[in-house]
Amino acid sequence: MAAEAANSAEMREPTFYLVEEEHHHESGGSTMLGFWIYLMSDALIFATLFATFGVLSTAFAGGPTPREIFSLPLVALNTAILLVSSITYGFAMIAMQEGRLGGTKFWLIVTGLLGASFVAVELYEFAELIHEGATPQRSAFLSAFFTLVATHGLHVTFGIIWLVVMLFQLNQRGLHPENQRRLQCLSMFWHFLDVIWIGVFTFVYLLGVLR
Repeated sequence: MAAEAANSAEMREPTFYLVEEEHHHESGGSTMLGFWIYLMSDALIFATLFATFGVLSTAFAGGPTPREIFSLPLVALNTAILLVSSITYGFAMIAMQEGRLGGTKFWLIVTGLLGASFVAVELYEFAELIHEGATPQRSAFLSAFFTLVATHGLHVTFGIIWLVVMLFQLNQRGLHPENQRRLQCLSMFWHFLDVIWIGVFTFVYLLGVLR
């Protein structure tokens, strides 16, 4: 009887089975998320610089005004150069998605040359302003101007260095998934700089001359 009671109790006890399920995470997902977080932090930096310039944009301290020192044709040319570089980078991404290594490298080189041209024109502008006496220490307006524009130019320079590194990586490993992910991050960075520059051109140069 005791044995039958024990068997009956075992039959009434529920049995649980644990099944392990494999979880597949997209490769590089954390990298893309981390880069988005970086871009947001960078956007906060530029927002702070824009706000600072907005406060100090009329603090001329008897120095030159934007209308007196800014050359809109030169800045418009530089804006066009950077916007075209964004288009050429888009062509590089299309070539990458189609698996064309040569086309990807070609459009990256064109993008890098355009970026270098942008930085060169910006340095020329700075040299002209300093030659005319419009130095950063001349007024709060000029201090804010040089800080904002130079910070953007420094970002473009870093982008060019990153682009050159990617060309070496492509020569070594081709369109490897890791290289493709890095090119996607660089694409976001490059287009982000274009958006920031449109704000600089409109808020700093255009409104400054028309004010």
